[in-house]
Amino acid sequence: MTDEQDPQHMSRRQLIRHTAWFGAAVALTVAGGEVISHVAGSQAAATTRPTLRFAQISDSHIGFNGTANSNVVDSFGHAINQINNLGYTPDFVIHTGDLTHLATDAQFDQVKQMLSGLSTPHVFTVPGEHDSVDDAGQKYRNVFGNGTRGDGWYSFDIAGVHVIGLVNTLNLKKLGHLGNDQLEFIERDLAPLSSDTPIIVFSHIPLFAMYPEWGWGTDDSAQALSYMKRFASVTCLNGHVHQLFTKTEGNITFYSGTTTAYPLPKPGDGPAPKPVTLPAGQLHDILGIREVSYLKGSQALAIKEDKLT
Repeated sequence: MTDEQDPQHMSRRQLIRHTAWFGAAVALTVAGGEVISHVAGSQAAATTRPTLRFAQISDSHIGFNGTANSNVVDSFGHAINQINNLGYTPDFVIHTGDLTHLATDAQFDQVKQMLSGLSTPHVFTVPGEHDSVDDAGQKYRNVFGNGTRGDGWYSFDIAGVHVIGLVNTLNLKKLGHLGNDQLEFIERDLAPLSSDTPIIVFSHIPLFAMYPEWGWGTDDSAQALSYMKRFASVTCLNGHVHQLFTKTEGNITFYSGTTTAYPLPKPGDGPAPKPVTLPAGQLHDILGIREVSYLKGSQALAIKEDKLT
């Protein structure tokens, strides 16, 4: 989390529920309770400036060296340039983990320098398991932990929505894990909020059981999510799986983001999630970023998946 401004002092306005689509280059809008999809780049969800706009980026894996992507620095830089050329300045950008591949000081320094090139007033991050290779995330926190609590979790308010950044990549056995201290933080953090407050949660590993056989889930997420059942709108964003996916359970919708580094197989395709090497020219088709925008005074929120083309 950058220390450019204390997020607790950001303004509060209204934000409504997120809705997204499984697949790239498709935007969705919620209007009058109906979900309407359209190809990204066609008619926009809103014609005037939205109240809130932000972007998600994930799994840059700076330091990776393999045939699946021979230049992750270049593709991460491409993603940053794409955000900087959206035609507007995002209110903030989130990185949902695996900033680095081997959690070295040099890799963290390189990521920090690259993220500083984002044209946005705020950048928020959470660690992935690759950011905690040999020190329980201490090097990550030395660089990105300013203003966080415990092992790097935190929350803030912006534009009427309450945002929580969670760490579920420490004390891993197979699945992601939050732990008692973080669960208590979530309960206390949400307790004073009105039930009509929109909630956004972002973490590295999914907070739902996407594919437990590969560790794509969090073993104690049910307790964390139980504190959110009273809220009308809860959106959970994650990385880790290197592919787009959406799932709705009651009042909670989960969105897995894609990567800027390399693809992983679909759940169950093979014995383990290893980097996939694609034919020449196809890599950027699966890499990308996510845009989210909200127009105050309307019943529309648009989410758009952008490929690195």
